[in-house]
Amino acid sequence: MIPILDSKRQYAQIGAEIEKEVTEVLRSGSYILGKHNKALEEEMAQFIGVNYSVALNSGTDALHLALRALDIGAGDEVITVAFTFVATTEAVGIVGAKPVFVDIDKDTFNIDPMKIEAAITPKTKAIIPVHLYGQPCDMDIIMDVAKRHNLYVIEDCCQAIGALYKGKMVGSFGDINCFSFYPTKNLGAMGDGGLCTTNNEQLKNRLTALRNHGGAVRYYHDEIGVNSRLDEVQAAILRVKLNYIKEWNEKRRKNAYFYNELLADCADVQTPSELDNTYCVYHQYTVKVPNRDEVHKLLQENGIGAMLYYPVPLHLQKVHEYLGVGAGSLPSTEDNTKSVVSLPMFPELTEDEQRTVASTLIDCIQKSKSPVCQA
Repeated sequence: MIPILDSKRQYAQIGAEIEKEVTEVLRSGSYILGKHNKALEEEMAQFIGVNYSVALNSGTDALHLALRALDIGAGDEVITVAFTFVATTEAVGIVGAKPVFVDIDKDTFNIDPMKIEAAITPKTKAIIPVHLYGQPCDMDIIMDVAKRHNLYVIEDCCQAIGALYKGKMVGSFGDINCFSFYPTKNLGAMGDGGLCTTNNEQLKNRLTALRNHGGAVRYYHDEIGVNSRLDEVQAAILRVKLNYIKEWNEKRRKNAYFYNELLADCADVQTPSELDNTYCVYHQYTVKVPNRDEVHKLLQENGIGAMLYYPVPLHLQKVHEYLGVGAGSLPSTEDNTKSVVSLPMFPELTEDEQRTVASTLIDCIQKSKSPVCQA
């Protein structure tokens, strides 16, 4: 079996460092908002290239509290995509706002920036571009549209830590930007975790209060907040891993390019596209294939841990039925949900494993009765 991700291999590399730091935390008696939390916030801000970061207990809360900090709520609209994990629009719904879906670019899987302007109404307050699979969105166009229409930008960087757009880190463009440290992410905790980045001190202070029951001073509460504090154990783990993220992302890119070579002669496989002047970090290596459902089933039967991210677009999910956005309204989104499959991708993946994955994929396509693939 070749898994989609093997976190045990990563732990074999850095487990001793992590155990040392975690043991120190356990012995310290300080488990919430301690020195590691503060240090992680400083180190993440420096890594992303922003003034501030605020650590939280999940990427979902990062999105939710970003919207709260910008006073987005009932009656407001937020432009985003339907080709993403539900947390993106879940956060919009939590604050009482309405997600407005824009179709994606069929090749990059990201929001089509040329379609954003047509979706703007007097109720629009923000745009949430999602850097899906680790590929940066076209931020120049997005920021220009936002500026001209006086809209906030909240970058969803939950799959894209370390990705670059024209030499600048994602998570440094928007008003508030959101990261997830879910264990499967490129920078993953050993539990849940998240973080917001911003260059605005007022927004940083608001986020800091919101994560801690709505108060900047203990036992004094200015508004309804939540309990969204990243615990010290996870902060300590993430600080160790942050030292390796650039190396791991480089290995992911190397693996992606090797997959590209292995699949280059297969006309039935469309490999991932990168925008010019971007640095994709390949949280997932996602290809498009014919007869996707059958190919996916055959891959799993042959020991390849392929996954479908995501099989049903959000506008066609029950949770968003109330929006009345029917089938056929987002053609590129709907086409991609029927054709994408993600192959095993992690830094420790070997070339031999990649050769097995690629050859098995080609065999599975042939068995699915697609046009013959000349590999």
